Amino acid sequence: MKLSVIVHGVPGPQGSKRHVGNGRMIESSAKVKPWRDAVVAAVGREMVRTGWVQATGPVSLGITFFLARPKGHYGTGRNAGTLRKSAPAYPAVKPDADKLIRSTQDALTTVGAWRDDAQAVDLFVCKRYADSFNSQGCLVSLREIGVTE
Repeated sequence: MKLSVIVHGVPGPQGSKRHVGNGRMIESSAKVKPWRDAVVAAVGREMVRTGWVQATGPVSLGITFFLARPKGHYGTGRNAGTLRKSAPAYPAVKPDADKLIRSTQDALTTVGAWRDDAQAVDLFVCKRYADSFNSQGCLVSLREIGVTE
């Protein structure tokens, strides 16, 4: 079986934690929880719609993250909506792809798309710029390997 889902929202990197006292640790990025919630909601809806059953074997996971371009990539004045020629084609900046993957994989575990992220034996990840601020998010494709449909 294959599951493909578009998740809308601001991708949140899961990485460092900080100590807040009494042995409590919290995520450094405030974007993690809303992002994981968005992934859980979108994937959960698609699982119900398609009848996806939790993957129990090895899986192939593809994720394309769409990130907002900084305002500095665009012109000003009458060129406000025009991309500057000097704007980079790819987001070779933070957030790191591996931290984005971590938060997204944890959400896939939470929603029950698979038992554990250790099941991912093929991983294909891209970071791209979104066409607009509202098109931020990601495309998740999950396929259980060795299962006939």
